[in-house]
Amino acid sequence: MADAGKKNEEIQLVVFKIGDEEFGVEINQVREIVKLVSITRMPKAPVFIEGVVNLRGQIITVIDLAKRLDLPSAGKTDSTRIMVVEVGEDTVGMIVDSVSEVLRLSADNIEDTPSFIETEVHERYLRGVGKSEDRLLILLDLNEVLSTEEIKHASKHVEIMKDSVKKEEK
Repeated sequence: MADAGKKNEEIQLVVFKIGDEEFGVEINQVREIVKLVSITRMPKAPVFIEGVVNLRGQIITVIDLAKRLDLPSAGKTDSTRIMVVEVGEDTVGMIVDSVSEVLRLSADNIEDTPSFIETEVHERYLRGVGKSEDRLLILLDLNEVLSTEEIKHASKHVEIMKDSVKKEEK
């Protein structure tokens, strides 16, 4: 991943935790970070889709990233956040245990995921590993975390919910 042309490039990452693991996603994919709010469950949704929330008039699908990545979560606390991210054409909320910082990382401190690294996270979700001082960050590829089909499935439910809200308002 780090070649001569990228040596001086820097990326900015939003750093967050799920359980004991630290992750990073590129800041340009993160729209905002909000406190955990009431989530409306969606029937027949995959287990990792928590439901939908109304965020200032926009209904967005919320997934539990710990469930999606099959990781133990710290559980819901005052530090739990919803990271609102852009995945392709869609806006999705991702529940994480906490968000700690925005970090600048030079491209030469990012490596492809070594095959010997033991992680519970499915390899296709990973963009690489970032090294910052004495810690390693698992860099997620959000476009892989949710497949197009899963996003379409969730979006269909969001549209159904929007329609029912409009009917109730009349």
